[in-house]
Amino acid sequence: MKKNHVRTPTLAIFLAGALAIPLCHGDPQPLYELGIGAGGMSLPDYRGSDERQNIAFPIPYFVYRGKFLKADRDGVRTDLYSSDKVLVNLSVNGTLPVNSSTNKARSGMLNLKPTLELGPTASVNLWESSDRKSKIDFRLPLRMSIAIQSSPEQVGWLTAPSLNLDVIDPDGANGWKLGILAGPLFNTRRYNSYFYSVSPAEATAVRPAYSAPGGYAGSQLTFAMSKRYPHYWVGGFLRYDTVANAAFESSPLVKKRNGVSAGFAVSWVFTESSTLVDRKDD
Repeated sequence: MKKNHVRTPTLAIFLAGALAIPLCHGDPQPLYELGIGAGGMSLPDYRGSDERQNIAFPIPYFVYRGKFLKADRDGVRTDLYSSDKVLVNLSVNGTLPVNSSTNKARSGMLNLKPTLELGPTASVNLWESSDRKSKIDFRLPLRMSIAIQSSPEQVGWLTAPSLNLDVIDPDGANGWKLGILAGPLFNTRRYNSYFYSVSPAEATAVRPAYSAPGGYAGSQLTFAMSKRYPHYWVGGFLRYDTVANAAFESSPLVKKRNGVSAGFAVSWVFTESSTLVDRKDD
């Protein structure tokens, strides 16, 4: 089943995470950049769903390279500690809402609210090329997930240790940036329960009651590319996702163990700061 929705605030958070391509070291950049654009995504309703959302939406373009606060394709974050090899910051991510009335597996269940994920991320540089155009980092985020509703509710914790490769000008592609991120996911019982448990009251003849445990939650492999032109920015991502062997794999809400998501965005950058900053800490 294909559905189309426009949920701009949550999508802006999701797309920022999906297109996360940290900048390698390079020339000084404007302190801030402002723009407006449009994007589109195709992705499963939730990890393990066999139904999809195809979405088109407007999106703001905002980059801020302050000393303590940064906002870019990595989302909004505040640096807690930084050195030549280690960076620890507070970062934000999120998930999209799901209307259970349009998802067959969840029919009759409560809707999934959008979630906001907030917490520290540690990044350790493992290797960097001599021209500083390529690097490999190990990342370890730890985030608390909050369901966004009239009374926000904490719905668990998650972590996703991963290896991240960043390349500027891959294969001579002038100005393009390539990011490849891969690794497993681990969620607490409460987090998995929010997405995959079925209460006795929600059980049906084809959807038995199920209590999701915490633990291993599958893995992801994401490719992303972007380029900043003088007056606009373009980016896209492709993500392979699997919940095979996940702790909640036997949930009746898991209908497909492997999935693919893709998205793109184009933004017109209409103003930027005349103040330049060294982007070595991006």
